[in-house]
Amino acid sequence: MKKLPENNRSDCPLSGFLDILGDKWSLLIVRDMMFRDKTTYGDFLKSSEGIATNILTSRLLALTKNGFIEKIENPENKKVPIYKLTRKGLELQPILTEVYLWTEKYFPIPPDIKVQIQTYKKNRK
Repeated sequence: MKKLPENNRSDCPLSGFLDILGDKWSLLIVRDMMFRDKTTYGDFLKSSEGIATNILTSRLLALTKNGFIEKIENPENKKVPIYKLTRKGLELQPILTEVYLWTEKYFPIPPDIKVQIQTYKKNRK
């Protein structure tokens, strides 16, 4: 049975989404996993936005608790776990892509991301 997010403010779908993913960092972590192949705590710390360690820890726990990511054992280094998007997390891809498309209309986009957007637009039709 589906259940509403913990501490949700209302039964509005957008509000429920924002209750889980509406902070400044959660979608950036998902973005890094989805589009930038980041998988470890150290990888996320190196992101250009400069997330603080306590915030990163908190967001990774929340994303895991809410089923968007999972923490798995790293076969190459048992001391450094890997974070992986779950199916639920991967299903955010169209949402993030649409945000990129909308942003491209109104703001400057770095060349490497512009290439990704153009590729998506070609494959979308």
